[in-house]
Amino acid sequence: MSAVDRTSRAMPSHIRVAVVGCGAIGRGWAALCVGAGWPVVLYDADARTLTEAPGEVEERARALVSLDRALAPSVELGLEQLSVGRSLLHACGEAEWIIEAAREDLGTKQKLFEAIEEVATKARAVTSSASGMDPKDIAARCLRQHRCLVVHPLNPPEIIPLVEVVPSPQTDGALLEVVKGWLRALGRVPVVIKKPVPGYVAGRLAAAVWREAIELVLEGVVDVADLDRAASVGPALGWAAAGPHLTYHLGAGDRGVEAFLQHLLHTFENVWQDLASWSRLDPERRRRLIRAIERAYDEQVNEMRQTRDRRLAAILRALEHAKREE
Repeated sequence: MSAVDRTSRAMPSHIRVAVVGCGAIGRGWAALCVGAGWPVVLYDADARTLTEAPGEVEERARALVSLDRALAPSVELGLEQLSVGRSLLHACGEAEWIIEAAREDLGTKQKLFEAIEEVATKARAVTSSASGMDPKDIAARCLRQHRCLVVHPLNPPEIIPLVEVVPSPQTDGALLEVVKGWLRALGRVPVVIKKPVPGYVAGRLAAAVWREAIELVLEGVVDVADLDRAASVGPALGWAAAGPHLTYHLGAGDRGVEAFLQHLLHTFENVWQDLASWSRLDPERRRRLIRAIERAYDEQVNEMRQTRDRRLAAILRALEHAKREE
């Protein structure tokens, strides 16, 4: 489903959301929910962050309208209901869904979940936006672990539809289905991670590709900009339509992946043996990488971000249109 075409789906009429942690991910979550017309309360322990958050949430929510004008009524409704919590209790006391989006630190998240449990008596779900932690560790200090799970978006959350849903052994199975329904109503595509591993699935795929991309740049095989072009209009384009397994399954026509591997496995094995294998980016290579990227992209970051978001939205609209014609 398109990240911006939400008007054709039946949505829960009234899901009250609290976003706890108003960095980039928290603001993206808030913009997404505001775009659906849902009431959102923002909270952050840092007063400056909390003061700045509503303005960016409004900007990001209105940007969705520039991508799809049909969203205008729900965005306006959501913005009318957007508010700031004076305290964690004020933010979470009436919320049905509490979205934690604090910094990526286990101790911080554990303390926050413990504090949320004391004030969030009406919440059906308390979810963490963690990008690679075990949900049972995040909720370890909570008594009501059945309502806790990870719901990890990609950045920017209001545009990219994939969301990784990671339950713990204690997560209520029925609640898992409820949360997946909320996500679908927001135009997200939930993918359940059955076994939590560092980085989950999308993060591991991205990390593996980026490690090889860094190696190719630092070894002088290709420049930064050409590497990014090769990825974005090459494998990434094919994966957007089919994903890696299906891409290779289709690669041998009707004979499928078995025939594909019969002919090309040796080639792939040679490449796998030559891939980057390091696990740490030493300081010198890190400096070289930063300089290379900064030289390649000396434009304004905000302008490049807006261009990226427009391209993402256009790709998603094209995919949705193709699905309707299938």
